[in-house]
Amino acid sequence: MNAIDVISEKVRAGQRIDDAEALFLLESPDLLAIGELAAFANERKNGRRVYFNVNRHINHTNICVNRCQFCAFSRTTDQPGAYLYDLEEIGNRTREALAQGATEIHIVGGLHPDLPFDFYLEMLRTVRAAAPAIHIKAFTAVEIDYLSTLAGLSLAATLEELKQAGLGSLPGGGAEILRQEVRDRLCPEKISGDRWLEVMRGVHKAGLKSNATMLYGHVESYADRIDHMRQLRELQDETGGFQAFIPLAFQKENNPLGHLKNPLSGGVDDLKTLAVARLYLDNFANIKAYWVMLGEKIAQTALCFGVNDLDGTVVEEKIGHDAGAASPQAMGRDDIVSLIRMAGRVPVERDTLYNELRTY
Repeated sequence: MNAIDVISEKVRAGQRIDDAEALFLLESPDLLAIGELAAFANERKNGRRVYFNVNRHINHTNICVNRCQFCAFSRTTDQPGAYLYDLEEIGNRTREALAQGATEIHIVGGLHPDLPFDFYLEMLRTVRAAAPAIHIKAFTAVEIDYLSTLAGLSLAATLEELKQAGLGSLPGGGAEILRQEVRDRLCPEKISGDRWLEVMRGVHKAGLKSNATMLYGHVESYADRIDHMRQLRELQDETGGFQAFIPLAFQKENNPLGHLKNPLSGGVDDLKTLAVARLYLDNFANIKAYWVMLGEKIAQTALCFGVNDLDGTVVEEKIGHDAGAASPQAMGRDDIVSLIRMAGRVPVERDTLYNELRTY
């Protein structure tokens, strides 16, 4: 019996695969066998349902104190293209989203050197006033850590203030690769991987759900990816607070790492990474193919490789597109439904917390 057959037997018996087995799968050229196994694991967990939501991204500022090597989005205050939305603009964008049927506002941005903590509270209150029923998913763990420092409050107290102002859940950004040796090359100014996990532990303890991401296809190895997923799996065993895992494909334009020619990157690697995530992260209900960075075709194909979520309509996304993402800025509800149906799956519109709103 070969190694993939052994792993297949474990998966089909509902047993957890270990790090060495997950690494073997990432290194294996047998994409279709891995995809078939991931599709089995996903169907056992989620049937043929594929989730999406109607959401609106608001990247409120690109002014940031950090200079992550992979980032094409951040600017200093005096750089061309630097911007900051005022509260009126944020309110207007929220009302637009509400008129378009959005159930979620997704807010992430740079670590602005001059904004006080009260601005972020007022931003949440502005969104809440403009759309009282809409769910606010906002701030990465990196931003939460920064806001805690700004406020001079503990992590728990900072989260309580943000919750009172309207925060409903967190996206999963800022995780990049958790191993510190990689972070030292990728984003040395950013909080450590240990601190990212500590913040997410606090987020879950505060009763908030979050997602978890992994930025791949730059300077990391396959072993780094498995180490990253191991740490997420361990925290999920502890808290159960992660809703979805979202591998983010590195976009190489307009940033200092753009010269890299990573031999691991490409469509096969995208599909394999998503499939192995489904098999290894057995305690995550949802694996998301973020169509903004993958492109529509790879994201659609991923529905046959263990993926059960395509994110949402997005409307306006700046971070990935500044780095060269070739996908459109938005995808309509009908387009997403068609994409899912053409993959032989059942489209299900959800809210941020994965309550099912409509089956198509």
